[in-house]
Amino acid sequence: MYKLVLASSSPYRKTLLERLQQPFVCDSPDIDESQQLNETPRDYVERLSKEKAEAVAARHPDSLIIASDQCSVIDNVICGKPGHHSAAIQQLQQSSGNRVSFYTGLCIMNSNNHETLSAVIPFHVDFRDLTLQEIERYLNAEKPYDCAGSFKAEGLGVTLFKKMEGDDPNALIGLPLIRLCEMLRQFGLNLP
Repeated sequence: MYKLVLASSSPYRKTLLERLQQPFVCDSPDIDESQQLNETPRDYVERLSKEKAEAVAARHPDSLIIASDQCSVIDNVICGKPGHHSAAIQQLQQSSGNRVSFYTGLCIMNSNNHETLSAVIPFHVDFRDLTLQEIERYLNAEKPYDCAGSFKAEGLGVTLFKKMEGDDPNALIGLPLIRLCEMLRQFGLNLP
């Protein structure tokens, strides 16, 4: 039986994985997350999820390593986590009235033989037209400065949306549980 290891320090991913009611530990991969020249958003998150799994696999024998990475894309440009208030205002102003695409890379790796399954799960959010006052009120309420897209979909961020489109709303938060469960079953883990 394999141990599960979440290659992440994200409290959001940890909370999502806890929903599966399987024991796991977290280990931060601490890798360089810079985008490579001419790398598409899909390629970027898939590469990072694999690199995160690889970085953590060496420290955890007999384990299934779960790694994920996400980016948001506005007008074909990858947007990072805002980090602070003024950058979050800028991101949400750019998102206002637009469709923002999120790509979440997911990788599961057997640390013994490095057998790997990976996928990229897209999710799209259509934002309603937002006023600066609405953006300010939202940011002051949730302070989502460590979140791609400058919002928390599991919280008040949903009030900014007109429409959401995708197969798994958990992908928007950073860990696509539906695909993760499929992959874990492929590695022989018995889930309900």
